[in-house]
Amino acid sequence: MFRRRSEDASSSTVVLTKEDEKNLPRDPQAPKGRPTPKRSEAEAHRRTRVTVPKDRKEASRQARDRMRTEREKQRTALLEGDERYLPARDKGPVRRFTRDFIDSRWSAAEFFLPYAVVVLVLSIVRVPVLQLASTVLFMIFFVVVILDFVRLGLTLRKALQTRFPDQNSRGAVAYGLMRTLQMRRLRLPKPQVKRGERP
Repeated sequence: MFRRRSEDASSSTVVLTKEDEKNLPRDPQAPKGRPTPKRSEAEAHRRTRVTVPKDRKEASRQARDRMRTEREKQRTALLEGDERYLPARDKGPVRRFTRDFIDSRWSAAEFFLPYAVVVLVLSIVRVPVLQLASTVLFMIFFVVVILDFVRLGLTLRKALQTRFPDQNSRGAVAYGLMRTLQMRRLRLPKPQVKRGERP
């Protein structure tokens, strides 16, 4: 009696392939869709999956190397204008258009730093007339820079609204005005357009 039943059971067993196992409905006893692995299997899998550095020095060296590589990529991108590795503040078509818009124009603000150095030298000289002249010239130039800022800011805002009506251009005008304070040769990312070109 027992023998006959075991023969029936062995004859009725069917070998399932992996595809058949995937198509079977989930077993309520195994809610993940597969049986829970044995502890030894789980530990072996975890050991092969995670590579933990041997010591703290090795981990810090790896982190330093990773950061150095990222910084090098960003520096190269700033020099060459590669969009993929630019910092977040310089990425996107809005920021690129802003840079090109500023770089294609002359602005009084880009001469502010050299002019300030000249005024500082003149103010050190112990000639009262030169000191007074340097102060007056500095104030006049300061007013010119502010007026130029207003003109550039308004034209840039208008150009951004017509060029990118659906995109967020928040902070782009301030970004462009801060770029005008730098001399053209020292700007990063490097200018991609010549003066007078349309961005």
